[in-house]
Amino acid sequence: QVQLVESGGGLVQAGASLRLSCVASGRTFESDRMGWFRRAPGKEREFVAAIGWGGGSVSYADSVKGRFTISRDNAKNTVSLQMDSLRPEDTAVYYCAGAWDTTWRYWGQGTQVTVSS
Repeated sequence: QVQLVESGGGLVQAGASLRLSCVASGRTFESDRMGWFRRAPGKEREFVAAIGWGGGSVSYADSVKGRFTISRDNAKNTVSLQMDSLRPEDTAVYYCAGAWDTTWRYWGQGTQVTVSS
């Protein structure tokens, strides 16, 4: 059974940085596409960023492009999200997810990020 555990969330002021990490267990995820999503209060879950199995093929939501950077370390079964220049509108629960085909197949429990103005 695949398990994803996120960490690194917290409360920060606007303009600050946070680094989220997601560790996978129960599956060797080096061939999987990994991604980050978020759900803000009262809103639908939305895509944030994704990265291909080799670390290439990265993509970002327009709202985070230029501020967030996704990366992965397959040797450590870890995917990270570096978030810079945080804004209050980035406040959300952030989820890590993995896919071995075109569907996001497994999810973490989420980590809260709160950005105060």
